[in-house]
Amino acid sequence: MAAIAAAASSSGMSESVFRVETTPRLAQWRIETLSNFSFRKSDPFKIGLWNWYLTVERNKQLVVKLYPEPSTMTKEHPPIASFIIKLVSCSAPNLKSVVHPGVCDKQLKNSDDFVWAIDIFFTGKFIIDVEFLDLKTVPQSGGDPSSIWSCYHIEKNSLPIALNSLRRMLTEGIHTDITINTCNGSIAAHRAVLATRSPVFQSMFSHSLKEKELSVVNISDMSIEAFQVLLNYIYGNFNADEFQTHRLALLTASDKYDIADLKEVCHESLLEDIDAKNVLERLHIAHLHRLQSLKTGCLKYLVNFGKIYEIRDELNEFLQGSDRELIIEIFQEILAAWKGF
Repeated sequence: MAAIAAAASSSGMSESVFRVETTPRLAQWRIETLSNFSFRKSDPFKIGLWNWYLTVERNKQLVVKLYPEPSTMTKEHPPIASFIIKLVSCSAPNLKSVVHPGVCDKQLKNSDDFVWAIDIFFTGKFIIDVEFLDLKTVPQSGGDPSSIWSCYHIEKNSLPIALNSLRRMLTEGIHTDITINTCNGSIAAHRAVLATRSPVFQSMFSHSLKEKELSVVNISDMSIEAFQVLLNYIYGNFNADEFQTHRLALLTASDKYDIADLKEVCHESLLEDIDAKNVLERLHIAHLHRLQSLKTGCLKYLVNFGKIYEIRDELNEFLQGSDRELIIEIFQEILAAWKGF
């Protein structure tokens, strides 16, 4: 029993050697003893949004380092720190301290970003004391770095709540003021939201048109299912499976109603799964909606990878009904590939 108790006591002491005590902005690491030519690394400790480490090494000098734990958070949002760090001797009759001149708005990413080399050695116990004056990071919305203690948590909480409220406005039909008539059903929405996301809707609702007087918009070239997915995207209620199913209709709608960000995500999505079954349809879509990257991807798939020979009959039929300008582009691509051999 005595041996077990001694082992437990030893384990507890060992753990405490590396533990850093913290408050929201203050960290203290108590160093019991540090012999010559020794190195010690603390346990991780949380200040702000990051886990941190302290290290101390005694050689020709006493070297102290402070750095955030390598992580996705540190990589994407490295802390910009302002702090005061000092060493406080616990052995002298009157506490003796050595204070760093101070660090202001320094970005810390790795263990070499803050290194403090000191020529003074303490005998016995001492404390590494770090008082964080401020921690900044660049907000997710971009812009200048801002303090996590002044507005970060407000923004972090505010945006999801606002987005959830916007979703509820659509899903629960809260104070809707416009009805969209599609080819197979009707759905209610909000003028202000549609006008904010689409210059075409904004113009439509700002002039003395039928839509303004009757609070109705007729969109006969879209199904209610596709338009529901469009509204879900506009209101921040995105669903990946719905998007995949209706992305061609969404692309047409994004062009028609000038929703540039939606057009771009549709463009990127259509680039990802070109195959022999859809390449000609994608080529036509790319030409129709002026999607140069998609057009280039389709032509490369057909010509550079030789897939044009696998769908020869389908291509002949496609060329008979295609725009003359597109036909010329296809043959120019074929001639350029032949010259390369």
